[in-house]
Amino acid sequence: MRVLYASLFVVIADQVTKFFVKGLKIEWLGISLPGMPYGSSKQVFGNFVKLTFIENPGMAFGINVGPKMFLTVFTILASFVILYYIYKHRHDSILLRLALAFILAGAVGNLIDRTFYGLIYNYAPLFHGRVVDFVQVEFWDFTFLGKTYTTWPIFNVADVSVTIGFLIIIFFNKKIFKTEEENPAPGSAAEEIPGENNGSTSGTAPLDASSLLNNNGSTLSIEDTKQNPDERPSGTEETKDR
Repeated sequence: MRVLYASLFVVIADQVTKFFVKGLKIEWLGISLPGMPYGSSKQVFGNFVKLTFIENPGMAFGINVGPKMFLTVFTILASFVILYYIYKHRHDSILLRLALAFILAGAVGNLIDRTFYGLIYNYAPLFHGRVVDFVQVEFWDFTFLGKTYTTWPIFNVADVSVTIGFLIIIFFNKKIFKTEEENPAPGSAAEEIPGENNGSTSGTAPLDASSLLNNNGSTLSIEDTKQNPDERPSGTEETKDR
């Protein structure tokens, strides 16, 4: 469960960056961050990477899937499912748990916006807040789900965390989901070692056809004294009694 520290770090980083972009004022705590005007941009690496403040009412990258309340409830349920899955597989591959930890962090980071930002910034009731996005990367035009984008959709730290989690699963799926080879079944021929006791009463190796031949190739005769207890060789106790 140590991978949850990674989730906590990402959530804190996500919220801190959003507060610096949107601004935050809590008088009784003495916190006053002016933030950026809505829709404004600041260049980071020329025109290729910029900080552009917008708010997103839907999912990551501006994707809308239905009513906002449905999206919020779905994200809450999905977060609990991911958390349970991390606990259930706490002894499995670290890559799987780390990927799920990043996905969980991204989901929780944006969930905080949707759940509380409406109340914190006094513009909407509980569960109806908007997600703060601010990272803009210039890209070639493309169309996705019927919508044409002239730039890469503006995103945030939580979105990056979710993307990293899925990329870990995609690129390392063979290591994450590889299955161990089945061991030979107990008592199979592959496990039988000549000379060892494999459940028989004697400690000798089982006889095969080749062991019944002597060096000259003639057949050896084996006397079974156990099945004929009355037949005794000469020099038995009956001769001694005489």
